Amino acid sequence: MELTKNKNKDLKRQRFIRIAERRVNKILNDIDSLGKCSNKRNYKYSEEDVRKIFKAVDERLKSVRVLFSSPENNKNYFSLK
Repeated sequence: MELTKNKNKDLKRQRFIRIAERRVNKILNDIDSLGKCSNKRNYKYSEEDVRKIFKAVDERLKSVRVLFSSPENNKNYFSLK
């Protein structure tokens, strides 16, 4: 029974590593692609545009980071504290 639990944990870990690496590399490539939009010879943009872009990216990163925090932090319990 214990051997099965450990094997299952190992499989879940291996699956996480495989999928997370693929997804992170895709995100990094997409960020590099976004960076190509900074070339002012090819594109016209304002500082306001840049602020909006990075605000959206930062907000999404923050919301995803919360998903990786402890499960207690993900629950929306009411408290008067």
